[in-house]
Amino acid sequence: RERLVIWRARMPEANRRACVAANLPAVPDTPRLELRRIVRRFSSGDRTLEVLAGVDLTVAPGEMVAILGPSGSGKSTLLALMAGLDRPGAGEILLDGERIDDRGEDELARIRRTGIGFVFQSFQLLQHLTARENVSLPLELLARRNADERAEELLARVGLKDRGHHYPSQLSGGEQQRVALARAFGPRPALLLADEPTGNLDRDTGKRVLSIFRELHDDATSATVVATHDPEVARLADRRLRLHDGRLEPAS
Repeated sequence: RERLVIWRARMPEANRRACVAANLPAVPDTPRLELRRIVRRFSSGDRTLEVLAGVDLTVAPGEMVAILGPSGSGKSTLLALMAGLDRPGAGEILLDGERIDDRGEDELARIRRTGIGFVFQSFQLLQHLTARENVSLPLELLARRNADERAEELLARVGLKDRGHHYPSQLSGGEQQRVALARAFGPRPALLLADEPTGNLDRDTGKRVLSIFRELHDDATSATVVATHDPEVARLADRRLRLHDGRLEPAS
């Protein structure tokens, strides 16, 4: 509760305007995301591996949290649980105060479609659609009005105003990731998850993408969780945590 009060006080005016535009409460009463004692185990031969051993996490509206850790530490597993793509062995996951880990697959698909955005290391753009169509598709599936206008606006925000008619194969890696950012932020999701968002980019391109990522986040109301092993990415966040021995701990 104290963290929420702090983040309400820090919420930029742009975030408040975004709340109004998205018809969302400017001062939510609950965290965007809560993980309560999350446990996830996997079988490996005759052994059981405990990847997550009682993870607790609260992310406030408008907050960006970076989760650091080497490959194999469980970062991607944790993101999959937040997205409802996997289920914990124990614990609870809440989005805007509503528990989601006990929902059926159809309901989880609806939640992902309406309330969760994704940014992947490998971009995951649809190759047969143009950049503009990739950005507008999630909005059209949600029957949002002015989907094309919103797509144009976001492509301009990420510096691709004149590249909307190009297909992914005609774009550089950095351009593709910027399209992926525009697509993820398009529906104004409650939760945005990014898994190594600059992992396939060179350093200079990665810095530009990170700058745009932070700018889009600051104009939204999303809670953002970024999984990374890159300190440069982690410095973008408001709070940094490290996944170690299945638990989250503060990172310097």
